[in-house]
Amino acid sequence: MSRIPMIALPAAISLAACQHNAPEVEESAASAQDAFFAALTTHCGKAYEGRLVSDDAADADMAGAEMVMHVRECSDTQISVPFHIRQSDAEWDRSRTWIFTRTDGGLRLKHDHRHEDGERDAVTMYGGDTAEVGAADVQTFPVDAESIAMFRAEGLDASVTNVWTVSVEPVDAADAQFTYQLRRTVESGAPKDRLFRVEFDLTHEVAAPPAPWGFETAGS
Repeated sequence: MSRIPMIALPAAISLAACQHNAPEVEESAASAQDAFFAALTTHCGKAYEGRLVSDDAADADMAGAEMVMHVRECSDTQISVPFHIRQSDAEWDRSRTWIFTRTDGGLRLKHDHRHEDGERDAVTMYGGDTAEVGAADVQTFPVDAESIAMFRAEGLDASVTNVWTVSVEPVDAADAQFTYQLRRTVESGAPKDRLFRVEFDLTHEVAAPPAPWGFETAGS
């Protein structure tokens, strides 16, 4: 009777295990990002108050400012979340909208910036795609090549190492929060460390704000 040498058995078992687990790894990646997108979708139509929790000197004018996020438009592939900030003159800055999109490779975060007349800012639609599996409640978006080119063209070289991290919990979760964070570090090539982080209480809904600038009608 021929025998398989014992030394070959661990390798054969290891190979079989890898072949068996590979689809599960792929499924895990899809499940985490699907769960994140689904969690954000549960808040569609709702608005929540937030606050600045980082203390970077560059954001001193936002310290203590009223902030509202509004999960305004949702589809199977895209969710738009305007981010409203009340300024020191009591007027609201409605220039920012976060856009989350499903892609073939994961999720994408873009920033739509408009002027009050609805015109797009010179620096707009920047962001990045997920590069890792992430988790059901948190996803990270490193800056993409298109955004890097835009930043450099506009003299914003410090932004070419941006990394955005967003976390969200579904509407029925206890103590649910939504957080948005921008971070860059000297270690990653930035001239100095930068941190901007806001947190929103998803357990208490507030009145929906007016449309962000340039989006006075749904789908514009």
